[in-house]
This record gives sequence, structure tokens and C-alpha cells, in this order.
Amino acid sequence: MPSLQTALPPELANNAIRLYRECLRRAKYIGHRKHNTELLVDMVRQQFKRHKHETDPEKIQKLKDDAARGLINHILYESEQMTGSKFSKSKQPNLLYPK
Repeated sequence: MPSLQTALPPELANNAIRLYRECLRRAKYIGHRKHNTELLVDMVRQQFKRHKHETDPEKIQKLKDDAARGLINHILYESEQMTGSKFSKSKQPNLLYPK
């Protein structure tokens, strides 16, 4: 299965620290709009801390893909909100349940 990270800029997708920082930025942004910033930021931190000692390359890749999927889903959501239109099912990639 190809990596979801190809949808993100390589400097972000290939670096776990940059991916973490971008996830925190998105959590702060969403939290500010929904008035639950602390909760969302804590959730992101817990997920990254839980796996910070992982050494299995395949599991690390899966974790990075999961984080990338979350970012991509949020970007799609924000795009829909800004344009006022939904992505059609044929154009929207199935990010929640990859083949």
C-alpha cells in the first residue's frame, strides 16, 4: 500500500517532528474555533508521546500515515467550508479506509 504521506510536502511527511508540530498547529486552530484547544492539543501530545520509543519501521510508517491522514482530512474539511461545496465521492480519496 502506498504511503499517504505523498499527499503532504516531503519536508513535512518525512520528518516526525515537523509532522507533530503541524498536528499541534491544527489542533490549536480547531480548538480555538470549537473552544476546546487544551483538550485537542493534549490528545495530539498523548498520541505522539505514547509511541515515541517505537523502533519498528513499519509501525512508525503506519503511525506517520495515520497522522498524515488526519491532516489531509482536516485540509479537505476546511476546503469544503471555504468553498461551500462538498468534494464528490468520485473525486475524494477514501482516506479513512484505504485498500
